[in-house]
Amino acid sequence: MTEPLQFTGMRGKLSRDEPLAKYIAWRCGGRADLAFAPADRDDLAVFLRQLPEDEPLTVIGLGSNLLVRDGGVRGVVVLMHAPGGVLAVADGLVYAEAGVASPKLARFAAMHDCAEAEFLAGIPGTVGGALAMNAGCYGGETWRHVAKIELAQRDGSFAILEPKDFAIAYRSVLRADGGSIDGVFTAAWFRFPHGDSIGARARIKELLSKRIATQPLNLPNAGSVFRNPEGDHAARLIESCGLKGHAIGGASISEKHANFIVNPNGAAKASDIEALIAHVRDVVADKTGVVLEPEVRIIGVAA
Repeated sequence: MTEPLQFTGMRGKLSRDEPLAKYIAWRCGGRADLAFAPADRDDLAVFLRQLPEDEPLTVIGLGSNLLVRDGGVRGVVVLMHAPGGVLAVADGLVYAEAGVASPKLARFAAMHDCAEAEFLAGIPGTVGGALAMNAGCYGGETWRHVAKIELAQRDGSFAILEPKDFAIAYRSVLRADGGSIDGVFTAAWFRFPHGDSIGARARIKELLSKRIATQPLNLPNAGSVFRNPEGDHAARLIESCGLKGHAIGGASISEKHANFIVNPNGAAKASDIEALIAHVRDVVADKTGVVLEPEVRIIGVAA
């Protein structure tokens, strides 16, 4: 950014040269030229109306499934985690603002006698992040249950869109024409079948216990690093290549789950993690013939 952008009238937090490591699950990475944490959807609209059309815009929720390179992110980063975000039930649909954590939506749906929302308890991100990547686990996927969404467009207006307006695939959501989505998910209405509240809460408890038992939740990580290839599991392939525990710099492959890269002492650079991702791909491809595709999104510039 050659000239600092000027904004007025917002109620949220606006900061320049903002360290992003504290917003990223891996606890590493560079700075944002400009970061904005909106107070609510209307505050976001005020900000977007003042943002030049050609200014790069990046959205971060809970910072899971994301690696920010050490040189940071050029342009503007919008921070969309909102612990106090709205959840509601109306007309048979569950409404959730994008900044709400996915596990909170799972619990809310269970309390309102909804079924098939339990998988959301296993997604360590926001509703907005789940929408952006069609997040899923334990057999569930976000967009299977989306009735409609609200998108804040770059001009600050809001659009209500339906699944038919998007090209939805495994861990991928694009415009229907295949282009990137130019805007910010601000809310969604979900349609879940009627279920049993007690049974749903028990299922959530079971899934969370499984996560604790099988994933390195006590260490900084970004969730599953690679997509599961069809008919197989990335973790099985990585472990079969003897890569558990392999380290580059401060980053290492989890001893608990081979598809997780951890930052045990908080000393890893983003470049360590990116190098380890590349190393795993190379070794697995060489030994098994399977080319693993990263599920983690890598953004920013190298230091």
